[in-house]
Formats: sequence, C-alpha cells, structure tokens
Amino acid sequence: MSEASANNIPLDDVRALIVQASALIFDVDGTLAETEEAHRKAFNTAFAEAGLDWCWDRTLYKDLLRVTGGKERIRAFDASRNGASPQLSDREIAELHQAKTRLYAELVTNGGCSLRPGIHALLSAARKRAQPLAIATTTSRDNIDALLTVSLGKDWAQWFVAIVAGDEVRNKKPAPDVYLKVLSQLDLPGSQCLAIEDSGNGLASASAAGIPVLISRSAYFSDDDFSGAALTIDDFTHISDMPENKSDM
Repeated sequence: MSEASANNIPLDDVRALIVQASALIFDVDGTLAETEEAHRKAFNTAFAEAGLDWCWDRTLYKDLLRVTGGKERIRAFDASRNGASPQLSDREIAELHQAKTRLYAELVTNGGCSLRPGIHALLSAARKRAQPLAIATTTSRDNIDALLTVSLGKDWAQWFVAIVAGDEVRNKKPAPDVYLKVLSQLDLPGSQCLAIEDSGNGLASASAAGIPVLISRSAYFSDDDFSGAALTIDDFTHISDMPENKSDM
C-alpha cells in the first residue's frame, strides 16, 4: 500500500479511480484552482465602481456561493436586501457581472490565482495516457479562458475534448445539465467517467448525471456533505505519480 493522503485514503485507491475512468471531467472554481477569493475581490471592486455600498466579506460570500452563477448570486443578494423591490434591473445585473468578469480576468492575469498544487501534473499525466479530459462548470467561458490561458497557455482548449460552461445550459449546478451536455459531447456513459469536484452542488450535479465523483476539498466548501462521493481527498499532491495505464494498477 502506498503513502496515504492527508485524510488517510490510500493514494493507490485514488490513482486507480482516476486511471480506470474513460474520461476525467473537471469542475473549475475551487477544483482546478482556488479561485473564489479572486472572484470575491472582483465582485467587491465591481460594486464599488458601480457606486453600490455592497461589500461581500468571506462569511457572507460563503453563504452566497450556495447560489450558483455570478448573475444569479447578485440577483439573490439584491433580493435579500430589497425583497420584492430589487435595486438592480436585469440589464444592470448583466452590466455589473460583465464588469466583475473583466476585473477577475485582470486579477488572474496579474498572478492573482494559479492552479491548485498537483493539478497541472494530473492533467499532463492524463494527456500522456491519452485519457480524455473535459470541463463541466458553472462559471463562464470568459472566466475559464482567463484562468487557463495563464495556467496552460493560449492553446489551453486543446487539452480538453469537451468544455461546457454555465452560460451554455438552461440550469446550473446542482442540476445535471452541464454534465449531461459534456457526456453527450464525449459520447460516453456517465458510469465510465469520473467527475472531479469540490462542492456539494457539484457532487449533486455529477451524481444526478450518473457520474462517480472524486471530491477534493477546497477553501470555501470543505465542510459540505460529501457522503455521496466515491472518494474525498484534501489535495492533489502526489496523485499524478501513478502508472501510465490501467494494466499497471
């Protein structure tokens, strides 16, 4: 038995789960990178630029993350403050979110966020095995592009066989829509794939699509209920130090 991960799950078990999957499907925020602080800062700067007296501290933002999607999060916060008479129109919410997306991209481009330790090696090892990679996320294409252009280069999209963002489906996580669309593009059954997630909403989304889930705890969702996951780990360190094919397991 190999060395154990931080929460005492043998790394051999994690490696086997990863290598035996026909495809790996990644969430982005919190999974590929600890992006949420960059998002929170971008939201607050956008609010200030718009002349709003809103400020989301970490405790409040953690609660707001239960609402998936940036525009939806703004709308929910507005409703919590103003009830049936929201302060912002749909157009103003869209403009505010557009400003936030620009500010987030600036933060990431200037070194405000990098991939979680072990992720680059994990992606590279999968590519070396010719194991298909995909993305199923609630965030926008612009946010994915900002993060992965810095982390993987301008041709980052070539690393992935399928990419589905939250603005490309009707219902965001915890609904299964993003995962179902990815499975359609991969032309694989969910049971043969592995979703890699960090949140309860992500776990619910992938599970509803019939996909086993590997959870890696992140800063904002570490205390979510992950009882439905195939395995739960604390980080990706050493995970890529694995055999190159299934027969070696």
